[in-house]
Amino acid sequence: MSRFCYSIKFSPVMTIPDKIKGYAFAFLATVSMANVYVFSKAALNELNLYQFGFYWFGMAIIYNVLYAVPSGKWKVIKRLGRKEYRILLVLGLVELFGTILFFLSIETADDPAIMSFLQNLVPLFVILMGVSFLGERFTVLQFSGMLITLLGAAVTSFTGNISEKGFFVPGTGYMVASTIFLATTMIISKKYIKNLDPGLLATNRSVYLFITALVLMLIKGESFSLSGTALVSVGIGSLIGPFLTAFSMYSALRFIEASKSTVIQSSKGIFVTIGAWMYFRTIPESFQVIGGIITIIGVIILITARDYQGIKTSPSAGAEPPFTVA
Repeated sequence: MSRFCYSIKFSPVMTIPDKIKGYAFAFLATVSMANVYVFSKAALNELNLYQFGFYWFGMAIIYNVLYAVPSGKWKVIKRLGRKEYRILLVLGLVELFGTILFFLSIETADDPAIMSFLQNLVPLFVILMGVSFLGERFTVLQFSGMLITLLGAAVTSFTGNISEKGFFVPGTGYMVASTIFLATTMIISKKYIKNLDPGLLATNRSVYLFITALVLMLIKGESFSLSGTALVSVGIGSLIGPFLTAFSMYSALRFIEASKSTVIQSSKGIFVTIGAWMYFRTIPESFQVIGGIITIIGVIILITARDYQGIKTSPSAGAEPPFTVA
């Protein structure tokens, strides 16, 4: 008995499988992104878009620096070449427009949950871009997934009263335009993600948006003052969004296929719906929630069909947005 006991060896460090890490990062990114919708809406109820961008992304830069310096991540900058700087430039510009449109949709919308369901259009646009620019072909099943996703988007963004409110809820146009930019970002990021640190990508986006917000604030003569409640919303949201969500999404791509991460992240609308009800006491109409669920089903069909057919092209394989909107 004693010999048996002494023969057992325990490893001091438990190794976590890469797939578990990937799923954990994807789920963390999903829940974090859901909170971004809630806290950004709370902040935008008190601040204009320029003030919001200045504080939101200014704090995000601080969070990223506080993480990068102690961990030594900042040293990666010394190894960057011209190619990497060009990638950062292109990503920064694309994400600048995509993120501005995203927050315009949140600011305009009455309920952020509807906007979160509409963001499920990103996988659809990624596949369409693959067909248009990369010469890919999609199957009948993928086409069915596209139609289902579009149907869900139309239902979830429907006002329910065309005569008085029009067909689409406020903010729909901004979000749809934003998803096109985010799809572009996903293609670029997936191609070069192995060469650039996730923290660097997140900081790069935040710097572009912070500088843009600062310049616009100075031009417009906006006030730099903000209330205590706005500071809390921005402080929490900017930690969860530009830092935690961005880092988690980029990190998930290193451990699991983008398609699997996409399916998990497509469910964020459910978490946003719960969060918006708890924070604002708002909830979408029942048919809008059904429409949102339809978009999730559409995304699952799109990604499942893509994996089943074995379509694997390096830029567009999978189809998830890499964290670019927060």
